[in-house]
Amino acid sequence: MSRTIALTGATGFIGGALARRLETVGWQIRALVRPESLSARYAGTATQWIEGDLEDLDSLRRLVKNVYAVVHCAGAVRGASQAQFDGVNVDGVARLVQAVREQHRMPRFLLISSLAAREPHLSPYAASKRHGEETLASAAGDMNWAVLRPSAVYGPGDKELLPLFRWIGRGIAPILGSLSARFSLLYVEDLAEAVVQWLNSETNERRAFELHDGHPDGYAWHDVVDTVARLYGRHVFR
Repeated sequence: MSRTIALTGATGFIGGALARRLETVGWQIRALVRPESLSARYAGTATQWIEGDLEDLDSLRRLVKNVYAVVHCAGAVRGASQAQFDGVNVDGVARLVQAVREQHRMPRFLLISSLAAREPHLSPYAASKRHGEETLASAAGDMNWAVLRPSAVYGPGDKELLPLFRWIGRGIAPILGSLSARFSLLYVEDLAEAVVQWLNSETNERRAFELHDGHPDGYAWHDVVDTVARLYGRHVFR
């Protein structure tokens, strides 16, 4: 059995954490990277880099050739229109699935989606993630596939939640929506462990798995504020 994983999004926060974790447990990583993103900081790593992008089918074919599994982590989290989100989060999935299905021996396929896909009406981003999942399911044929839906992911290298935590550390708690609203969090290493568990399993359940950190109902914002403030040792103004 090949010990190579094809990975997209490896230069990002989540993808980078996945690459490090997978290499730690013995997988070899072959990662897609835009030529302009392949900098000196990646030189000397064990990762095999394939220059290209999700619009370049030839580079996707090189990426997935003779691998055990594909872990598709790349995606657009910001966009000016539905079309911009769909161009990456839907069309990118379709091209990658096409490249996989052209292989004599199809690798397994794991799509890292988002819990937002549960409610596609909430935003263009959520709609694109749901449509990407549906594209995978409809185009997969006999391919062994699954979807992981993580909630908001945090950890070292995070640029989304870290600024909020730093404000709290300064004693200021931003108000995010309704005070009664709840939201879920997932530590990036827990997401990485879920990927490892899926790769090591024999499961062929072709469906979406929603991930949580043991708190399936999420957290109230004031609970998060209190926890972060306690860790910083600060009183917080609300």
